[in-house]
Amino acid sequence: MSVKMRDFEGVPRILMEVELEPLQGTRFQATGFPDLGAATYTLPDGREMLLVESSQSMANRLEEVCWDGGAADLAEPLRGMPYISVEDMETGREITNSILESHRINSPYILESSDKTFFRNLREELGVLEKGRVDLKLLARILLKYDPNSLVHGVFLAKKDLAGGRLRLPRTLSSFIEAEDVVVAASGGVKFDIVDPGGETRKGFGHVPFSRDEYAARRIAVYFSIDLEQLRGFGLPPEAEEFLLNLMFFKILGFLNRGLRLRTACDLKVKTMPGALEPSGVPVPSLESIEMGLPEMVESCSGYFADPPVSTVKYDLGH
Repeated sequence: MSVKMRDFEGVPRILMEVELEPLQGTRFQATGFPDLGAATYTLPDGREMLLVESSQSMANRLEEVCWDGGAADLAEPLRGMPYISVEDMETGREITNSILESHRINSPYILESSDKTFFRNLREELGVLEKGRVDLKLLARILLKYDPNSLVHGVFLAKKDLAGGRLRLPRTLSSFIEAEDVVVAASGGVKFDIVDPGGETRKGFGHVPFSRDEYAARRIAVYFSIDLEQLRGFGLPPEAEEFLLNLMFFKILGFLNRGLRLRTACDLKVKTMPGALEPSGVPVPSLESIEMGLPEMVESCSGYFADPPVSTVKYDLGH
């Protein structure tokens, strides 16, 4: 059962909330931020809250669902979907790609490479956007051609050579994980040195004690929001809209099924899966049904994709 745009006629956003819990025990480790640590905050009613995973981190995790690391290729249901591969100029080995890069098509390995073939093609197609108001529909069609993930997770082409650095789209799919009624589970340990316990004269030697803060919570939940108004605003053909909608559900359901080990000490599982989506009441599809429908959708959109679908950029790792 694939997801159909017609099921959400007149609906501005699809919302999904899934309750999670630690896979084992009660403790979990939150994401940390430089000079801040864990992002804790207090609601007006006094509840202690914790941001377990930020929206920017979740975008990266949802993109990882699309990549089969063992095969070094797209996940099988998505093969034929376009992306940009970055190869070492000397060896031809792939070093990264627009699926794995946090900034997608705006990655410096793609746009700052000395190999300007792809950049010139992109600049030529975007050239009509140099002056005047940015035509977001045209931008969407070009991103669909080379990197559909940029339509899902947003992009900011910050190069002044590309329409003066004005080309940007917000996320169509947003997500984050929060925990409520949290308490700190303080612990620690020590790195033992059985050879030289004192280690007074050599850095890194000797016993090294450390502290560690984990958390326990009454409730943990992951939230997803699909902006259907933005998706419709791209003005893409119906089959492309349908493909992008099902791509987003593939990411969500793949993450819930296989991507919940966020860190060594933050391994979660689904506690409660909603039976229907909000606000339409459409049943939550299964991952298997989405996977079955995607290959045909990819094929139906092939005329809008780059040919070949994988664009290659050569990058000189020596510079």
